[in-house]
Amino acid sequence: MKRYESWGRYPKAEHALIVPIFWRCELPCFDAFARPVLPFGQGRSYGDSCLNDGGVLIDTSPLRRFMAFDEERGILRCEAGVTLAEILELVIPRGWFPPVTPGTKYVSVGGAIANDVHGKCHHRAGTFGCHVRQFEVLRSTGARLLCSPTQNTELFQATIGGLGLTGLILWAEVQLKPICSPLIRMERIRFPALEEFFELSALSDKEYEYTVAWVDCLAQGEKVGRGIFIRGNHAEPELQMLAGARKPRTARLSFDAPAFLLNRLSIKAFNTAYYYVQFRKKVQKVVHYETFFYPLDAVQGWNRLYGKRGFLQYQCVVPHDDGYGAIRELLTRIARSGLAAFLAVLKTFGSVPSPGMLSFPRPGVTLAVDFPYQGARTLQLLEELDEIVLARCGAVYPAKDARMSAKSFQTSFPQWREFTRFIDPKFSSSFWRRVAIPLDGDK
Repeated sequence: MKRYESWGRYPKAEHALIVPIFWRCELPCFDAFARPVLPFGQGRSYGDSCLNDGGVLIDTSPLRRFMAFDEERGILRCEAGVTLAEILELVIPRGWFPPVTPGTKYVSVGGAIANDVHGKCHHRAGTFGCHVRQFEVLRSTGARLLCSPTQNTELFQATIGGLGLTGLILWAEVQLKPICSPLIRMERIRFPALEEFFELSALSDKEYEYTVAWVDCLAQGEKVGRGIFIRGNHAEPELQMLAGARKPRTARLSFDAPAFLLNRLSIKAFNTAYYYVQFRKKVQKVVHYETFFYPLDAVQGWNRLYGKRGFLQYQCVVPHDDGYGAIRELLTRIARSGLAAFLAVLKTFGSVPSPGMLSFPRPGVTLAVDFPYQGARTLQLLEELDEIVLARCGAVYPAKDARMSAKSFQTSFPQWREFTRFIDPKFSSSFWRRVAIPLDGDK
């Protein structure tokens, strides 16, 4: 049975009604809903941007049909509920690949647009929205509007990264990228401290299409920011038959792990083991694309490792000017907090501009960390991290957020007032009701 919750499973929400959509020609009458509505795809947003507590969820996951595919030019048109996993199955045998992919393939096209997702190639390709040619939006008035960079341009920009608030995306057309092989020539480099991450990143972004780093966010002192730098390019066609590059096997976690399993000691032990399991400083290998892009997808339902209370992922971006100082301060504060934290990811964003009004990526350094939810202590730490980020003119990612204040959001996204002009009057979300409120001094 499908769960209508966020991937972090915090906060909890009770929805008044769930309305699935099965056909683009048989759409709901929004006037029949007395409460606000919100589209819901695969529920892979970590926080409450996909929740509508007390309201109506429009389940778009049944809209999973391919509409057209120009195999010569790599232009794909599909309904909004189609997932990246389904796209990969169709296009990879034909020599194409999504231009941008997040860390899971189980995200819908509509969700990828609404959150303007990014991936390991931001320094080269920008966000997912950069490669969207057009889409159709259903407004609560019944109007169906074709949006593109040249048609209904402002609504196009508001919908990309618009968190599902501008209307219901029915279908989209995306430009894919050509590839010679589904395999990735990967390098993993162990680095002992944060300084070397920035050195590796500066060099790797010039030569590698995909870059990212895992960081031990519990390391302190001279070891602050140590981790594993991962970079890769699509492999040459002649390497396709390598036995070591097979598609990874998958498993499923069908129960909630006990709360005591993830504590500071167990996570510290895991982080240390993960750092030292690679004996050599540099390892080179050719791997299947799923191994490289979607390692967590190998365990379906991995979010249940955090137990019934769930977890919060904190993702921020800080400008390059003081990237080292800001990230060091964030990691030091996390390590000293006494709270468990792992699966920290560090990456640099490039200068390719995002098309959306509320798009999160911008030039700088981005850090993402998972925290098991432990009540007020967790929320207090994340407030303190917000202060560090905002003091450096950074931003917190709405698609990963479950608790940031209205002040934090409005400071991070100064275009939010302009964005409100494009919100459909029948649409809302738990996230929006939390962050789009007047502050002291507002007129």
